[in-house]
Amino acid sequence: MTIGLASRTAVSGCVLCAAGLLALAPAAAATGPGVDPAPRTTDAPASLLYRPGTHVRPRAGAPEVPDLSARAWLVADADTGAVLAAHDAHRKLPPASTLKTLFALTVMPALPSGIRHRVDPEELEDIGPGSSLVGVAEDRTYRVSDLWNGVFLNSGNDAVRVLAALSGGWRTTAERMEEKARALGARDTHVKSPDGYDAPGQVSSAFDLAVFGRAGLRSPEFAEYCARAEASFPARDGGSYPIVNTNRLLTGADGVAPYRGLVGVKNGYTSHAGNTLVAAARRDGRTLV
Repeated sequence: MTIGLASRTAVSGCVLCAAGLLALAPAAAATGPGVDPAPRTTDAPASLLYRPGTHVRPRAGAPEVPDLSARAWLVADADTGAVLAAHDAHRKLPPASTLKTLFALTVMPALPSGIRHRVDPEELEDIGPGSSLVGVAEDRTYRVSDLWNGVFLNSGNDAVRVLAALSGGWRTTAERMEEKARALGARDTHVKSPDGYDAPGQVSSAFDLAVFGRAGLRSPEFAEYCARAEASFPARDGGSYPIVNTNRLLTGADGVAPYRGLVGVKNGYTSHAGNTLVAAARRDGRTLV
């Protein structure tokens, strides 16, 4: 993995500010079927990312790295996986709903979007107090695609619960998520609650979240959901109602200007984690995550 700018394109300060946690490829990714090998290290040892502080090697004329409020962040080229800049990239922190990126990477391939499922009341039990919800109703039939809209746009923990039930159950899904993370080379992540709800011992890192974001963008289905600003969600009475992505950089809600070129990926918040973000933007044929 490279540290510093991997091309003649300078990373602007506004890109760093807007994306907060932008992303990368694993330094020690496992290889095998369907898994990208780790990029070759040419500019600096990958172990540099394990050291505290900010690491960047800007080209002449590049702006200085701005002061950021994020406790940890990483910026990378989404295509090559080259790390452009990072700060405390492997610091283990609670991920909040950005963990839903790993949930989607794990569960989505096994659940065709057209499957229809009638929700059992037991599937909505044990949702954490204060959870974000999209409004999944018991004894109502939903398509899997409806539930994914609920996950990506409304960060609905109720939608996650139902999809996890369809994928083997809550604990099994958590175990599979950790296996998926390891297969991608993300070794800082420990999953206790697949929806990202605060749980003792549940952590990830800017590095790992960037790995998940980059992997997600390579899936057309994942990429379509994470870039969607609005959708309709089935209502309890048989009708539907509009839902809007909570990512204000994507929608421009609440006075936040839409970020030009943004293509997702997932934001999150809990009282313990604070605000978390996996973001990707594409300009002039290049995507940074």
